[in-house]
Amino acid sequence: MSEFKLTYGTMFNPPEELHTRFEEALTRVKTRVGREYGMLIDGKDVFADEKFEDYSPINSDLILAIMQKGNQEHARQALAAARKAFPVWRQIPWQNRVELLRKAAGLIDERTFEQAAALALEVGKNRMESLGDVAETADLIRYACYQMEQNEGFIKNMGKDPLNGYDTCNTSVLRPYGVWLIISPFNFPFALTGGPAGAALVTGNTVVIKPASDSPWIVRLLVDCFRDAGLPDGVLNFVTGPGSTLGQALVESPEVDGATFTGSHQVGMEIYQRFAGGRYVRPIILELGGKNPCIVSKKANLDDAAIGIIRSAFGLQGQKCSANSRVLVEEPVYNDLVARLKILGEKLVVGDPTERNVYMGPVINKSSFQDFQTFTKKAREAGGKFLIGGSVLTDGDLAKGYYCSPTFVTDLPLSHHLWKQEMFVPLTTIASITSLEEGMQIANEVDYGLTAGFYGSEEECSWFFDNIQAGVTYANRPQGATTGAWPGFQPFGGWKGSGSSGKNAGGHYYLQLYMHEQIRTLVRPQK
Repeated sequence: MSEFKLTYGTMFNPPEELHTRFEEALTRVKTRVGREYGMLIDGKDVFADEKFEDYSPINSDLILAIMQKGNQEHARQALAAARKAFPVWRQIPWQNRVELLRKAAGLIDERTFEQAAALALEVGKNRMESLGDVAETADLIRYACYQMEQNEGFIKNMGKDPLNGYDTCNTSVLRPYGVWLIISPFNFPFALTGGPAGAALVTGNTVVIKPASDSPWIVRLLVDCFRDAGLPDGVLNFVTGPGSTLGQALVESPEVDGATFTGSHQVGMEIYQRFAGGRYVRPIILELGGKNPCIVSKKANLDDAAIGIIRSAFGLQGQKCSANSRVLVEEPVYNDLVARLKILGEKLVVGDPTERNVYMGPVINKSSFQDFQTFTKKAREAGGKFLIGGSVLTDGDLAKGYYCSPTFVTDLPLSHHLWKQEMFVPLTTIASITSLEEGMQIANEVDYGLTAGFYGSEEECSWFFDNIQAGVTYANRPQGATTGAWPGFQPFGGWKGSGSSGKNAGGHYYLQLYMHEQIRTLVRPQK
């Protein structure tokens, strides 16, 4: 296993040892469910008067953890702790910050299997997706450290002023903003917390983390890795509670100097507008979902297209902002591809995601479970036909979870709103197109621009890359038509309504978003 590098591209054929170690870790983790976990503020565990129970979507009777229902006062305390710690943390040489962050990444590596088991129980990811989420987090942190080193702390000498009798030294220095807020989603609670946290911390900011209420347990386990790496008190703080109270207090506080939010377009835009209410413009990094297309040419390798579409449509039950939710197929190969998708889709196993043979687990909660039923009803009423799926699964062991069948819908009119609405459930629409140009027009006429896939000739791939409006694009990729990012390989971020920065996480230009530039001019008399 030492030669095996786990990524979302290599996860489909893991060594046997990986399964063995996951199952051993799962047994250990199950003995620890139901414990109470505090918030972490100024290096101390903090407990609130009110608690909430964190249930598993696999079995809604299973309480995984007792978490704290934080309030506005806890938000104030966490921000105050981060503010107090900032002057010392930013003055620590960047090389020392890199050393501490690499130690945190190493602890994530050591605890990978226990963390992945907890993630599978809490979010409903299958074992390989769970392991990938954890492994990606460590790599995101290490990549941030690598970028800091490659850019030598982002301190650059500029040109000298041509002044007679004087020696002028001009230096560009990127410096941290201050207190950085991270609001992370349920679907990638490890990577989309740890990645932004690593970037914010290594650049000298202090951090306050608020996880989604559906995934606080696994984020607390991540926070423990940062704490145990030896970060000074107050540099990283963790609070849990409702978005409507705790989250709002954090977003509206003038003590926040910058923020990263990953979630729905609607909530992200609301946060963006609230964040603009401060005394001056503050940076905010938003990743706000997608409605991701895959265009299939009549020249495509249909075997690669079929498996890539299946993996991206139904990985994590369609609850990825990069999920392949629209498939547009040139008419001459439409029937052939649809037949292949039907065969592959019917082979997918839905059930307890911790089991080895299961590809799809439950959706995250009752609300998503109901959303799936609403969307399938609307598709049926509009004339859509179900190639596979279209129903919830409630028999036997599935009765106490939130299980939905993988669903392909054909014959849904292209004018129907489901072609443009992000659903976040395992439902993908398929349509025949008369030309690639028609497919491109349909692909681009949505508010989102996160990921996109294509299958066709190399010449057509170049045309696709030049014309698609998306931040992450894939061509002829059987590992996933629209999904699968990794730091240093496929940096992840969106255009249009999918993202605010125009820079992708895990790439060359992301770390700079957490710093602002200061030009230093020092003039000395010439000797």
